Amino acid sequence: MKPEILAPAGSMEALTAALRTGANAVYVGGKKYSARNNAANFSIEELSEAVYQCRIHGAKLYLAVNTVIADGELAEFCDYIKQTARIGVDAYIVQDLGAAAIIRGTVPEAALHASTQMSVHTAAGARLLKELGFERVVPARELSKDSLEKICREDIEVEVFVHGALCMSVSGQCYMSAMIGSRSANRGCCGQACRLNFSAVGKKDHAALSLKDLSLLEHCGELCEIGVDSLKIEGRMKRPEYIAASVSEIKKALSGAIPDMKLLRDIFSRSGFTDGYFSGKMQDMFGIRQKEDVIAAKEVIPKIHELYRRETPAFRVDFHVLVKRGVPIKLTAESYGISASVVGDIPDGARNAPTNISALEKQLSKLGDTVFKLGSVTAEIDDGLFVPAGRLNDLRRAVTGILTKNIAEAYVPLKINDAYSPVVAAMPKKITSSEMPVRTFCRTLEQARAAAEYSEFIVVPMKIADSVIKSDIPTEKLMISSPRFIVDEEKLNDDLEKLKNSGVEHLLCHTLDSAAVGKKMGFILHGSFTMNMFNSMSAEYLRSIGFADCIASVESTISQIGGLRTELPIGVVVYGRIPLMLTRNCPIKNEVGCRKCGGVLMDRTGRKLPVACSGEYVEILNADLLYMGDRMNEIKFADFVCILLNEERGGQIAEALNLKKPWGNITRGLYYRGVQENI
Repeated sequence: MKPEILAPAGSMEALTAALRTGANAVYVGGKKYSARNNAANFSIEELSEAVYQCRIHGAKLYLAVNTVIADGELAEFCDYIKQTARIGVDAYIVQDLGAAAIIRGTVPEAALHASTQMSVHTAAGARLLKELGFERVVPARELSKDSLEKICREDIEVEVFVHGALCMSVSGQCYMSAMIGSRSANRGCCGQACRLNFSAVGKKDHAALSLKDLSLLEHCGELCEIGVDSLKIEGRMKRPEYIAASVSEIKKALSGAIPDMKLLRDIFSRSGFTDGYFSGKMQDMFGIRQKEDVIAAKEVIPKIHELYRRETPAFRVDFHVLVKRGVPIKLTAESYGISASVVGDIPDGARNAPTNISALEKQLSKLGDTVFKLGSVTAEIDDGLFVPAGRLNDLRRAVTGILTKNIAEAYVPLKINDAYSPVVAAMPKKITSSEMPVRTFCRTLEQARAAAEYSEFIVVPMKIADSVIKSDIPTEKLMISSPRFIVDEEKLNDDLEKLKNSGVEHLLCHTLDSAAVGKKMGFILHGSFTMNMFNSMSAEYLRSIGFADCIASVESTISQIGGLRTELPIGVVVYGRIPLMLTRNCPIKNEVGCRKCGGVLMDRTGRKLPVACSGEYVEILNADLLYMGDRMNEIKFADFVCILLNEERGGQIAEALNLKKPWGNITRGLYYRGVQENI
């Protein structure tokens, strides 16, 4: 069975382009809660029409509600889900675990698709999503063919991005736009700061964080072989011609023909396309939108518009005609078990040639700009009768119109729990009288040793775990930080098992992937801020699946964190360089090579962003240090605080641990200014 072709639609015209070129499903966003807030998107009325159009084209409609939700939006979000469920959307694409809980409570049988914003990228993570009630996972776009194949072996549908823009950062793990301009990708307002100029050596015109667009169309056969269920096109902000061309070429590729990559490049690309993550060839993945790309698009758009100017048949229709003497003509149309009938005038006697089956087939085959293609025509015709062609045409138009409506209305909406409300029990605000416990994130053994006496827990990456265990640091103080991106799941299992046998009990989880592995091994699970825990429902969800605590999202304000109503202990980052990006491809390596690595990127203003390399991935850190040491009285509600060490050495470590104000520029992050609302 061929995989589904899933197309984006940021507007009604884009939806039409997708359906008329043969998409099996489309995904859209509403006016809120969508990770592409800058697209036109759909009002409730427009969404209802979009669902209708999908029904009559035999396609499904998935609604993207893939942003994190604030506490003040939970009730409104619940009402929105009820409205959209009545309309009849086929599935919800979700990032926020709290949003998933609301959807499940509101529409218990709703299909949940885990957005790529969840950052899930392992078979273990996919397995956990299945246990949590998700029907489909959209894995991170940075996966190799082998990694995708392992996920496809799990009992969950797998949807893979095969064409469109490629973010430098792993989706869901980018805080750059938020930190720079309060425009959060996790809230649907990404400002695409990564497309600006960055350089490892100060080049003013170099875009070190801009990748080429992704295209796996030439790998469609391999994707089918490994069991991918849905081939997804990125582009809810793209024009209809882009959607039409992409769907058409994927259909061509699935049929075994060679897709027209030049056409796709002409309509939109950034210096061409890349398949680097899938193929493992990551040497030539960077590119920008060039003047030649824009010129090519203007020339090819009129040609592509022809692809969706007329309807494409989606249903076979069978006709049965009754032409009886003295009885009104009756025309019945049936398509896949759904039928419609109309009656006309009493047939006339034939003056010349009487109406026969051939005459009926000729007129009933003229289905024109409809969603139907002719199947069979059967008839019961008395001798010597005549039905004019115009009368048959009128009957055909009438019956196909009714049949279209009946097909659209054949869908039975899911049962809605109108009584459900996302109520989280009111919790008294905690005020800590004594000093709050400190958790120190260390990158070196020197940092870990210095932090031992100050910290409740020392959080260390796996690559230095052995040396820390062999030191004089008490094992009970150790918390292992799982890799932020797991490349080798089997090795991770082996390494964690050894650490567990060494007496380590605590595991910091950055995504559900490491939580799935850690839970199975019996680790005590702690959530990082990269879990993007933004509301009380999400906090309670994490508690319900076994998390001992979680660090609040660094995109939250102090007020939002303090207002969380949850029994889950909450932590707050008070010092350190916030990772702005998590990326599988190193921008420094691409520009100057590893030997000339200076460990920093410079933006167009000359600000230096440290780049921390783990070997399998890199983290691009904020140029300014987050510092809240002089504002600790404002976060007394926190159950613990976190210090993130990076380049600190010697006396700098002690100063950081004592929360002394550092030299240089500091930032309060988003704790006061917050992020732009998704409206």
